Amino acid sequence: MSALDALFAPRAVAVLGASATPGKLGAAMADSLASFPGPMMKVNSGRPDPDRGFFPTVGEAAAAHGITPDLVVACIPAAVTADALREASAVGARAALVCAGGFAEAGGDGALHQQALTEVVRDTGIRVLGPNTSGFLAPHRRLTASFVPGASDLEPGPVAVVAASGGVNHALAFALAEAGVGLRLGVGLGNSLDVTQGDVLRHLADDDGVRAVALHVETAAEGRRLTEAVRRLTDRVPVVALVVGRSDIGDFARSHTGALATSWRVTRTALRQAGAVLVDDERDLVDAVTALSRVRLPANPRPGIGLVTAQAGPGLLLTDDLRSHGIQVPPLVERTVKELRELLPALTYLNNPVDTGRPSPALTQVVERVSEDPGIDVTAVYGLLEPTAVDLPAALAAARTATPLVAVVGGPVEQARRTRRALGEAGIPCAATPASGSAMVRALVEDAAARTRWEAVVTATDAPALPPPGPVDEHSAKDVLADLGIRTPVRRVCADPAAAHAALDELGGPVVVKILDAEILHKTEVGGVQVGIRTHDELDEALVRMPASPALLVEQMAPAGPELIVGVRRDPVFGPVLALGAGGTAAEILGDVSLRLAPLSANEAHAMLDELATRQMFLGARGATPVDRARLTHVLLALASLAAADAVAECEINPLRVLPDGDVVALDAVLLLRDPRDQGGSDDA
Repeated sequence: MSALDALFAPRAVAVLGASATPGKLGAAMADSLASFPGPMMKVNSGRPDPDRGFFPTVGEAAAAHGITPDLVVACIPAAVTADALREASAVGARAALVCAGGFAEAGGDGALHQQALTEVVRDTGIRVLGPNTSGFLAPHRRLTASFVPGASDLEPGPVAVVAASGGVNHALAFALAEAGVGLRLGVGLGNSLDVTQGDVLRHLADDDGVRAVALHVETAAEGRRLTEAVRRLTDRVPVVALVVGRSDIGDFARSHTGALATSWRVTRTALRQAGAVLVDDERDLVDAVTALSRVRLPANPRPGIGLVTAQAGPGLLLTDDLRSHGIQVPPLVERTVKELRELLPALTYLNNPVDTGRPSPALTQVVERVSEDPGIDVTAVYGLLEPTAVDLPAALAAARTATPLVAVVGGPVEQARRTRRALGEAGIPCAATPASGSAMVRALVEDAAARTRWEAVVTATDAPALPPPGPVDEHSAKDVLADLGIRTPVRRVCADPAAAHAALDELGGPVVVKILDAEILHKTEVGGVQVGIRTHDELDEALVRMPASPALLVEQMAPAGPELIVGVRRDPVFGPVLALGAGGTAAEILGDVSLRLAPLSANEAHAMLDELATRQMFLGARGATPVDRARLTHVLLALASLAAADAVAECEINPLRVLPDGDVVALDAVLLLRDPRDQGGSDDA
């Protein structure tokens, strides 16, 4: 029993503002709900006409029908909605869909109307979807709570849509229908005053009729409640997410790490870490959920794809697109190639992709042999419909493959559409173009890989000792890092130039001399860092060039090597977010940064380096020192654990240098503490 059953599985429904006048919202909604198998009551306080089925109140409608509506659908002005829902709740209604606009999105009095509606939810416990939404669709219940034309004609099926926008909900529902995929539940959230995306996802987790979920996100105000719902759902069914807002830079903290972590990127990071498959547009979203509603691979970090093509050119497009996305298309073993030689002409290419030359009568056996290769986990087939050469759909349906199949079928429009629908009904995802086929395969691969990353997160057992509240200087920040097992340079704090000269004698050259001032985060910008000092004369010259400072920090200078930026900041919605980027300006100019929510698993931390465009700099390219992956993973997990301390707002190591032995050393560190008055609150907005 779901908390949202009254909304999505009501026994009876009432339409507030129902009308007999064509063109009015209440008339369109009543028409859409006409197919609902339970009682559908019409309420119109302005023009009641019980003889024609229009009642002045929900109570009178309930008395006439002998049942109280679980769900009321409000098609009335914003100014009267709150009072109407309070009255409906008083007679037993447990859920409401509020379609009208004119609430917070409109500003002015709209904010007051939304506040009044919020108070009704608080006082009565009624669950509200909306306001400002075109509704929801549950075809398997013949429940079309939508005023959009044609929505009631949508067929039931295995895919659910959870969209921030009612318009996007309907657009995706119609696109899925065009792809031959039916809808289990389609929900447009609107203003999300009460019912949120996380609520709907939790409802779907208990629905055995759902095979895949399309998630459209505009904002992620729920933060970790949303990702927890995704994580719970992906245990059972795949989730594909489209996040809007790529160009929104947002307002971030002062550090490099904060400047790089846009809200769009953090939201995508959070959903991916929770197990969702990410897509960039609505076309890929439809392709991905179409495939995942029919096939789900076992957990696998890098599934291998076997390709069979009856036309070389389109096969090359499919192969190129998969490989450009990092999908593995491995060579076939010799045994497989030998078997294929016995089935195909000598001039064809036989080592993945397998080119049959044109549709071949041996296609069924070719597909079976490729699927049986030990390196193959998914077999994808491209072909044009050429009935005189081979019955392509029959050949694919007859194949007894060792792996799931994905088909890409082209040809005359109506014939190809019928073929794709028939193959889909047989459990074979079928696309119309190589690009769509690639999107389907990538979704299967990414979903399988996501489940290999699920392991226990790592948190610190003993929190490090933190400085007292207030600004933290570099030396104190590095002491915290050292307590976490992160290597820092040997250094001395010096109160005056004489102490700096003594430190040079003790440490030996070369050394780095820095001003030690907790109020100055970027010391190089003010001339507060002098490097390569070997002699006392050089030290005197350096001190003259440096600005005044309460103290000096003298450190042993580290050997040259590649540099990274590592940091953790407290996002206002998702809480602690960990970032790893290339050192210098590359991370800022190229956006070369990998993000994760903290805390995180060792697998997730280990994978962050592989996501950098500049990763080869740190893996030994052109003689560069390869980083010790275990040491880097330790640094990432340590910073993530540090963020678990409520007092920490942000910590950044910039740069983190790779040493000749592969170890890493924190050459500079910034630690920002939260105001004690801000601690203890939720990170979810």
